[in-house]
Amino acid sequence: MPPTTKTPAYIKGLLQPTTRAPAGRKVWSIDLERVWLPFFTATNTQGETQIPHEALGAPLRLAKAKDGVVRFNAKGAPVLRVAAEIRDAVSLVKDNFEAGLVAYASGVVKANPEGYKAQVEASQKAAMPVNAQAEADIEAAIATVREAAAKAEAAEKLLAQAEAVAAGAPDTKPSTAAVPVAA
Repeated sequence: MPPTTKTPAYIKGLLQPTTRAPAGRKVWSIDLERVWLPFFTATNTQGETQIPHEALGAPLRLAKAKDGVVRFNAKGAPVLRVAAEIRDAVSLVKDNFEAGLVAYASGVVKANPEGYKAQVEASQKAAMPVNAQAEADIEAAIATVREAAAKAEAAEKLLAQAEAVAAGAPDTKPSTAAVPVAA
């Protein structure tokens, strides 16, 4: 069924591929220097935000413990955090973005319930073989792990018996000398 509502240009734009720039520090999986700083500088310019110049000019800060000591990661490098004002602004954008996506989806459901239901049913049907394969792969992996564990356990028992024999302890295997041999 053809769509009954016109998709907004900003939604279409979200779905278009773009060229990739070199990756830098990410905030909400979006590049800080290439996206967030220019965006918030523009929103400050337009009077839509009042992020301090200090935060925009020095967006990365040393992370410190409660006692004020600089924190270091496992490799010995200082830990950097994004300035609180930028983190808070990104969080606001994220919340509003999520609300916009939900509102768009709700609008489509209301305007074209049959089409939306058909999409959900088609997706669920298409997912069945994928889910079945995933379940089979998990079962096979579990069987492989169990088999490896059983082999390891058997090897440990043999090693323990060998160590006991080497140490001069009596053999832990049942003796076959007392078993009569049929003629």
